Amino acid sequence: MDCRGRLLLPQNATAWRAGPAVTVSRSYVPVTANYHDRVAPPAGDVDYEAHGDGYAVQRRADPRIAAAVLSALGAARTVLNVGAGAGSYEPTDRYVVAVEPSAAMRAQRPPERVPAIDAVAESLPFDDDAFDAAMACSTLHQWRDLDRGLAELRRVTRGPIAIFTYDPDTLGRFWLADYAPEVIQAERRRQPPIARLVAAFGEGTEVCRIPVPADCLDGFKEAYFARPESFLDEAVRRSQSSWSFVEPAVQQRATARLRADLASGAWDERYGALRTQPELDGSLRLVVAPPKR
Repeated sequence: MDCRGRLLLPQNATAWRAGPAVTVSRSYVPVTANYHDRVAPPAGDVDYEAHGDGYAVQRRADPRIAAAVLSALGAARTVLNVGAGAGSYEPTDRYVVAVEPSAAMRAQRPPERVPAIDAVAESLPFDDDAFDAAMACSTLHQWRDLDRGLAELRRVTRGPIAIFTYDPDTLGRFWLADYAPEVIQAERRRQPPIARLVAAFGEGTEVCRIPVPADCLDGFKEAYFARPESFLDEAVRRSQSSWSFVEPAVQQRATARLRADLASGAWDERYGALRTQPELDGSLRLVVAPPKR
């Protein structure tokens, strides 16, 4: 693996052939109004029915990040996407099955994407080894039982598992921590330690630092490292779920101070070099679990 974001295919990648057609497990309970109450805990610590509006517009797949995710999937022909949201980073040249528990997020999936199944990571409705590969992009912080969700991913996937996530130990280095420390602290509490993911999948698991491009299309916080004015836009903040954990007064204070520093030149005096920096070595990580042995 090249940790500048280009992942090299394992030598046995060609062995990940598509198996029989993907089928729903015979033990699967069809989704009903109280399905998640009966089968698994309600998904997520953010109510996307209330906070998910416009997410698909702000959180678009960045092609450079997408290339790393696609490479990690290897030669897989059938791919499971868990916590699929509006479909960002789903490959277009594979057979994809998407799982997403939020109705608001499922409704934002574009017509060229497959409809998502209403289910949760902790209780995937598929048989063992049903997929060649699996992916989970910017979603682990929404899982109620991380260990169970990771175990379910491993159970239903015979090939590699690619997880696009953030390293909580590095989040505090981002300049936004000077303006909205409460938001960064909320994000750090939510993101699982990278070591925990590696331990869950075991030997052969690889971690790659993914550089964040200055013009990144995916609107997570570090995507705007060189575009500080973007944080003054409420639509941008609404698409970053950790803002929903702080009081409106905190947002008002943070944006007022940022607006003043941008107007006075104080932000540029401290951080202006970032405006011409092509990429940021920030908290973005791609964790890749190897195929089953």
